[in-house]
Amino acid sequence: MSETLKVKEGVVVSLDYTLRLDDGEIIDSSAENEPLEYLHGYGQIIPGLEKALAGLTVGDSKKVVVPAAEAYGEVNMEAFEIVSRSMFPDDMELEEGLALTLRDAETNEPFDAAIAEVRENEVMLDFNHPLAGETLYFEVTIPAIRAASEEELAHGHAHGPDGHHH
Repeated sequence: MSETLKVKEGVVVSLDYTLRLDDGEIIDSSAENEPLEYLHGYGQIIPGLEKALAGLTVGDSKKVVVPAAEAYGEVNMEAFEIVSRSMFPDDMELEEGLALTLRDAETNEPFDAAIAEVRENEVMLDFNHPLAGETLYFEVTIPAIRAASEEELAHGHAHGPDGHHH
């Protein structure tokens, strides 16, 4: 019987999780998919959750409350930008809370924004992460832990069963 693997840097952890917000609404869950696999200690998941999982072992369950500062950060007031309504197609219905993927004019990199406010000729965009400022409530269970391969350690993340990136 080998020693029980515990969650620590350099092990690949399978994680079943349900994520809720303050109001109890489930916004993410691994229930419909496979458990999330991540390499512990490499910042692949939010810091507050990673910290809370350290030392757990297979079969453990835990409720973890992660404050915004240790999740996706507080809402950054500088991450709001006012743009002209003419940036958007005329026939596009703009409404508060609408999530958009925009492309940077210079680099063509996609980035996400949400509409914070729609005015007559202007639109205020919010470039914060959708979960910025939110306290996250996780319920987690660990179905499996394994030692990471050399390759995974070299790359700093877990590989799927087929060895490809997802």
